[in-house]
Amino acid sequence: MIKVASYNIHKGIGLDRRRDPRRILDVLCEIDADIIALQEADRRFGPRLCVIDPHLLAEHSPWKAIAVGDRPASMGWHGNALLVRKEARVIATNVIHLPALEPRGAVSADIDSGGAVVRVVGMHLDLSGLRRRRQAHSIVTHVQADGARHPTVMMGDLNEWSAHAGCLRDFAHHFRFAATGPSFHVRRPVAALDRIMHTPDLRVVDCGVHSSAISRRASDHLPIWAELESH
Repeated sequence: MIKVASYNIHKGIGLDRRRDPRRILDVLCEIDADIIALQEADRRFGPRLCVIDPHLLAEHSPWKAIAVGDRPASMGWHGNALLVRKEARVIATNVIHLPALEPRGAVSADIDSGGAVVRVVGMHLDLSGLRRRRQAHSIVTHVQADGARHPTVMMGDLNEWSAHAGCLRDFAHHFRFAATGPSFHVRRPVAALDRIMHTPDLRVVDCGVHSSAISRRASDHLPIWAELESH
């Protein structure tokens, strides 16, 4: 059994317009997932500083950040970051360049979290529907081109407002979706912009949207989570 979560942390800025990385960590500790995909984990301009200070992560959480970025002050790649438990073994990492007018990317890692290797892909797709579909194609192509096949979980902010069309239909040819539920906007969640997908060799045991007093203030998105096991 493995628990995963995805969270667009809005650069750590909550509904009160304060940047509070410790509040984000408190939300993640409430969820207590084994593997976490974060979006908007770095500040947008300048040196792209990470939102959650490495010392804060090291001293006040059970996770470590997987090294995926090319900027020493950043946690992620174009804002996409992956966290795993400190005892987990990271076997391989990769970055996926995505077609876009503004910098976009996805990150992937093969993780051994107790004897079973799982591939995790974190992503934050474009606002444009056409570019989202192109990005979905790039991600699927990248995953399928890797000769080392592992059970795979893909998650992130897909920015897809439709229920079944667009990039969701493209991903559905290869992956199954966890029925997590609406995660945006945090004041009145009506859109399932955040998604968790998995290969057929995994089964969803339980899943949902994490709504708590802290998570309803910490970002404009609610985090989503899923518990998965192998068939």
